[in-house]
Amino acid sequence: MKLYYYAHTGHKKGLDRLKKATALLKKFNAHGVDTMLLVNDFRAGLVAKEFGIRESVTIETILDIDAIAQFGDVVIIDSPEDDRGRLEQYCTDYKQVFRFAQDENDTSRYGETMIELDCDENDEACISGIVIDDIYFEEHEKVDRTLFFLGDSDADKTILSNADFFENEEMELLLGHYFYVKYEDDLAKIFKTLHEPEEYSELICNSKRVVTSSLQCALEARISGANVIFIDDSQQKNCSSMLLEKLQILTVDGFNKNEYKQIVLDNAESCHLITQKTEIIASKIINNFSL
Repeated sequence: MKLYYYAHTGHKKGLDRLKKATALLKKFNAHGVDTMLLVNDFRAGLVAKEFGIRESVTIETILDIDAIAQFGDVVIIDSPEDDRGRLEQYCTDYKQVFRFAQDENDTSRYGETMIELDCDENDEACISGIVIDDIYFEEHEKVDRTLFFLGDSDADKTILSNADFFENEEMELLLGHYFYVKYEDDLAKIFKTLHEPEEYSELICNSKRVVTSSLQCALEARISGANVIFIDDSQQKNCSSMLLEKLQILTVDGFNKNEYKQIVLDNAESCHLITQKTEIIASKIINNFSL
């Protein structure tokens, strides 16, 4: 039996799902589970190595999982794609299928086990989809900076379109893995300091303030003890306002500078106690398919 973890990635989708995948896969591997990461492009596989996962296989879409996985394997799917009914076949062919809920109303369709957006702390059976790598739970000395991370992709050049939002704010920009070289030249005119994407984990851990439109980044930064502002671009239907409130992540509606300036950031404490550590989530999944 092998566990295949499919994380939907790409130039337009970014790497949030990859970051969750690598955190969980490291735990599965530590438990002796034979695993393989499935991604949508070669670049995502290279980034996975930065986060500790050495091997991956590139497939085009969710429809190609069965070109890799074999009958009796375990499959984890984190993707918003239309499976065109293929999920039903996966649930028949594989020992067990786990699927990340893509919004608050997403439920099991063919008997697959759901990994929820959030869980009641008293619900032992619920598997939480808030997956945070252990490094963000560790203590790190904070640097007095405001770090801005849009996400790993900016195909529409959203940052340039909202250049006035960053004026006089003294933010430092963390580039995304899918940013283009020529685009970096334009961004250097807006931000005095640009950080390479390979510095992601270190910067999220040691920055006092983080502004981002990446939900995964917002969660990781908040768990690490940063003050976090989430830029809600209305494109992330899986962004739960209840979750953001519980983790004390402040929200700005789009790149609204007036709204941003009215926010007062207090000294934040970490939220370790209200988030399941990845070890617990991985153990719940392993217990499910080991029955």
